[in-house]
Amino acid sequence: MARYIGPTCKLSRREGTDLGLKSPVRSLDSKCKLDQPPGQHGASRRQRLSDYALQLREKQKVRRMYGILERQFRNYYKKAAQKKGATGENLLRLLEARLDNTVYRMGFAVTRAQARQLVSHRLIEVNGKVMNIPSAQLKAGDTVAVREKARNHLRIKEAIEVSRDLDLVAPWVEVNVEKMSAQLKSLPDRDDLPPDINENLIVELYSK
Repeated sequence: MARYIGPTCKLSRREGTDLGLKSPVRSLDSKCKLDQPPGQHGASRRQRLSDYALQLREKQKVRRMYGILERQFRNYYKKAAQKKGATGENLLRLLEARLDNTVYRMGFAVTRAQARQLVSHRLIEVNGKVMNIPSAQLKAGDTVAVREKARNHLRIKEAIEVSRDLDLVAPWVEVNVEKMSAQLKSLPDRDDLPPDINENLIVELYSK
């Protein structure tokens, strides 16, 4: 299955919520009609969904939020189920520990897609070594930095400024703006993660 490259507004409208796919400089409400599903006449507005449909929509929402393909997402779920603790929370922590997501949470990019691009273009270091695998799993104590040759990139500087102005940097990372580096202090607790995600619906879907 190929990665989606179409209009990001369409995805957010389908899920009825901001998936973080666009720069947060302007409110998404001013760009997309979140209360109106895509399609002619807003697909006859939103209809009451069955339990299965709700579970499926929640899975699709989270998968699209993190930019994960279906097979990847299912593999993350399997890994989460093998760990001790709540499977849903384990799943979210695995997604949050991805390198591209961590770059985004540290404020070096305004979207996860932009963060993924920085990693793929070899502009990011992990513990002093260049890393170009967006899905690489980080652990507490790891240090992530923008490579020296990329520190004058306007896009990265603007992302850092936006993240600071809008207080978007995650509480579980410690950022050194001057050095364009940050440390992953810990993996996030559930209270630190988006409250509009209902991971239990995803667990119910995959448990069938």
